[in-house]
Amino acid sequence: MTTQREIAERLGLPVHPPKTEVFDLAAGTNTDPKGHVRTVSRFRREPFGLYLARPLPGQPKIAALESWLLPSLGLRVTRWYWRPGHERDLDFYLDVVDIESSDTQWRTVDHYLDLEVRQDRDVELLDVDEFVLAVQSGLLEPDTAERAMRRACAALEGITRCGYDLPKWLRSNDIELSWTGEPAQDPVPGPRSLPPTE
Repeated sequence: MTTQREIAERLGLPVHPPKTEVFDLAAGTNTDPKGHVRTVSRFRREPFGLYLARPLPGQPKIAALESWLLPSLGLRVTRWYWRPGHERDLDFYLDVVDIESSDTQWRTVDHYLDLEVRQDRDVELLDVDEFVLAVQSGLLEPDTAERAMRRACAALEGITRCGYDLPKWLRSNDIELSWTGEPAQDPVPGPRSLPPTE
């Protein structure tokens, strides 16, 4: 069977296949899209989703992150903790994802579309070009692409309607997120921002 990566390489596309991450609650780990296994500082399950916090050792710009996986909205909501000198003006980063969950393991598949939220100021939809290339190349099935676009548009419209207040929009969906503000040992406080492009 041909993999998505092989399709992208064969077509010479400047787009990666959908990124998959695994969150193993029993082992206390997060396996990133490149297959690297990272230790998670905290997991917490709520009826609406999964919270995780972990440091990013060796990452020159980001010290740590906190994320919520929200299956009903098809979103991963993240706050980034930047190292001094790398801060950017951004409060929340939203990935449009499919989420599978069990008692011991959660899995996300990223669908290219992302949103940046600057609380009470604006929201921006990102990576539409990558999304379109992925659809054109068959890296996303039509049903998956439509679902991803609907989720992204619902988030964009909802956050905008709530005056760019992400927590307010989430509360309208019966979701109340909490953040520790200390996601890892020796976290770096300050503005949250967008992760660097890899």
